[in-house]
Amino acid sequence: MHGFLGFDHSTLGGNFRYWGGFNDIAQHIAADSGREVFTAGVGPVSSNYDRAIELYYQIKGGCVDYGAEHTARNTIAAEQARPAGKCWAADPANNPNKYPLALYPQWDAAHPIHLVGHSQGGQTIRTLIQLLEKSGAADPHCVPQDELLKGGRCGWVISATTIATPHNGTTLRDIVVNWLPNASTLAGLAVQAMGAGGSAGTGFKFRLEQYGIGAAPSESVSSFFDRTRNHPFWSLDNHDSAQWELSPDGARELNNWVKTSPDVYYFSISAHATRRDMTVLLQGMAGEWVLPSFGKPGMGSFQQTAPGRVPTDARWFTNDGVVNTISMAGPEGSTIEPLNGQPRKGIWNQLDAMPGFDHFAVIGWGSNSSKSLKMYDNLMAILSKLD
Repeated sequence: MHGFLGFDHSTLGGNFRYWGGFNDIAQHIAADSGREVFTAGVGPVSSNYDRAIELYYQIKGGCVDYGAEHTARNTIAAEQARPAGKCWAADPANNPNKYPLALYPQWDAAHPIHLVGHSQGGQTIRTLIQLLEKSGAADPHCVPQDELLKGGRCGWVISATTIATPHNGTTLRDIVVNWLPNASTLAGLAVQAMGAGGSAGTGFKFRLEQYGIGAAPSESVSSFFDRTRNHPFWSLDNHDSAQWELSPDGARELNNWVKTSPDVYYFSISAHATRRDMTVLLQGMAGEWVLPSFGKPGMGSFQQTAPGRVPTDARWFTNDGVVNTISMAGPEGSTIEPLNGQPRKGIWNQLDAMPGFDHFAVIGWGSNSSKSLKMYDNLMAILSKLD
């Protein structure tokens, strides 16, 4: 499961992959382990709830339904519960609408899966497990139900592994907002100007049909832009979005209802790098000051002490260029233990950190690709013993 601004294997013609760059981590794992390995593509800027729902239907098959209760709570952007354009076929022999094929339609308790997420993808797979099981505080164990949004899909997930995930948010979000207060709005205008808000085509897809941010087949770019101009989805007040849940405050809100299941093995992998270790793309925000705008604190010095906000102090300074390392081990309030021997269910089993690896090196981008493959080999050695 990819992270913020991520993409699936079909994007960019498949020449550059999210998982591996010019290599293919999924193929590497499949060849080495003999397992089926799938890579998903969901809303790159959507909330973890929306992404988790999309991930469920993409794996299992069917048409996305975000649920009436969820959409009623998030009226700021007029979200639709059942948007067109987000369906997957479970049976290739019965696919009159020629939908994309579901990844693993036999998925159930008898055919459980392992989930691996990078960056926001880790938040997303945690959210999916919560929706599958719908564990309650009074009875933390899964109770069978019929519908996805009622939970009860017990035993469908064996393990969840998160790689460089901002479980407790990243200060980078607040740094960008403080530096460029209109960054989200400007991003929205760019998406609208390109007409790239939907899921069609082979280019980058924002998959925002649920908000009407998807051009109709016969709609001109100018007509689409006029119709979606200043769409409230891009507002910082919209909490049903990635930009909110990637902040420390938004992550705290997510963690209030997305809990650690007692029936799943959780693993976390952390990364940290000096600016010298990072790609040029990441160096500007990672250090003590944002460059070239001197005087604005970067991730290496940013602190938050305002009342009611999640406090961030010097413990948050170490980062991988995108996420604070302290946020990667597991959600605040959960049990986190270094893996030493047999992993345990219902806690966060922390694997060895990846020093010298920036946020994209852990998914095989750049010169450390061979070393990142070893990380996945080690992970598979652990997961293979859990089936």
